[in-house]
Amino acid sequence: MTPAQAWYAVAVLTVANVSGFVDRQILSLLVGPIKRDLGITDTQVSLLAGLGFVLFYSVLGLPIGRWVDRGLRPRIVAIGVAVWSVMTVCTGVARSFGQLFAARIGVGVGEATLGPAAVSIIADHFPRKQLGTAMSTYMVGTFAGSGVAYALGAYVVGRVDKPGLIELPLVGAVYPWQTVFFWVGLPGLLIALLALTIREPRKQATPAQAANNDVPFAEVMQYVRRNVRTIGAISFGFAASASVNYAIGFWLATFLIRTHGWTVQQAGTLQGILTFTIGPFGVMLGGRLNDAWARKGHVDAPLRVGILGAVAMLICAGLYPVVPSVALVVGLLVPVNVFAAMPWGAANAAIAEAMPPRMRGQGSAIYQLVVNLVSGALGPTAVALLTDKVFGDPLALRWSLAITTVVGMTIAATLLMWGRAGFIKTVQDVQQAS
Repeated sequence: MTPAQAWYAVAVLTVANVSGFVDRQILSLLVGPIKRDLGITDTQVSLLAGLGFVLFYSVLGLPIGRWVDRGLRPRIVAIGVAVWSVMTVCTGVARSFGQLFAARIGVGVGEATLGPAAVSIIADHFPRKQLGTAMSTYMVGTFAGSGVAYALGAYVVGRVDKPGLIELPLVGAVYPWQTVFFWVGLPGLLIALLALTIREPRKQATPAQAANNDVPFAEVMQYVRRNVRTIGAISFGFAASASVNYAIGFWLATFLIRTHGWTVQQAGTLQGILTFTIGPFGVMLGGRLNDAWARKGHVDAPLRVGILGAVAMLICAGLYPVVPSVALVVGLLVPVNVFAAMPWGAANAAIAEAMPPRMRGQGSAIYQLVVNLVSGALGPTAVALLTDKVFGDPLALRWSLAITTVVGMTIAATLLMWGRAGFIKTVQDVQQAS
């Protein structure tokens, strides 16, 4: 495996990650016209963005992770990208809530392949001392995809938010907003073909060898129980960090509107610029820091990056909601975006290093299940419950954001510090067994 082949694999996986995040988030930018034309409620919209995607994306990652551990991973990525792209296009022809819900499930099923496969492929392509940078490069797709979605929303949504139907060749009559799903879904089919060009470092096994290499989920769970301090600290520590990130991402624009009188366009533009520019810088900084510590012999380098990010977020993200000046808010949001993004390449490196190679797909799926379900359930909801039930005042959103950040990042830092000793032992055991 040459360095060029390894970085080519990262590049293709990063582009796939960008595509996935655009397809995942574009629906949330079209809530208004979807509700108007299909006659659905806020609750139904929340099911499309939440249950319809997150539940299937997270839970189906477990059997897909087992497939990743024994199958041809570039082919699995290609199938997944093709599935989520086709299901995104299907969203463009949906005529009811049921059809939309089915399409969103399909997007979630397709995207469930990418995380476990990408972590497994990248871990096999790079040595430990370069793994943080490689994983962080892949995670740039998360922030670039979100930024593209914000930019696309700002540019396109106003142009397609029109009543009535339009005629398209081969498709027939669709609502103008549905054309967005064709534009973001169809390019994914080209990315699926690109995924097939990634070199598979794992030798193709005969049917007998594949059966012998197949690791049952029960065996994976036995490994997790033996290393519960390590896997638990990684999964729940980074889940606590992600919960704060989700909360800020969901409520930031509303905070700027309620507290500082910004318009929706001003708040959305700021959020998009920060996500698209500062986010990639932050995640790459975390990856470089991870590799620098690893080269110095710090086995726990990924957890150190997570702890640094959590402590810095506790300070910066705990302060920006309560300072009086909006200029100071904007100034603090720059380091907030740096430190919010910093841990995520290191987090993928941590779970890859903690799992034996033949279990990495399933181990990554377990990690992502915990992170997605915990952060999706707790982050935005914790802020809302504090605002509604504790303070009883919409203008208290600033205090809810500050409290959620301080509590969440304190939990994250504590769990990751607690897990350091176990992580070092687990990684050393994996290296000795390899």
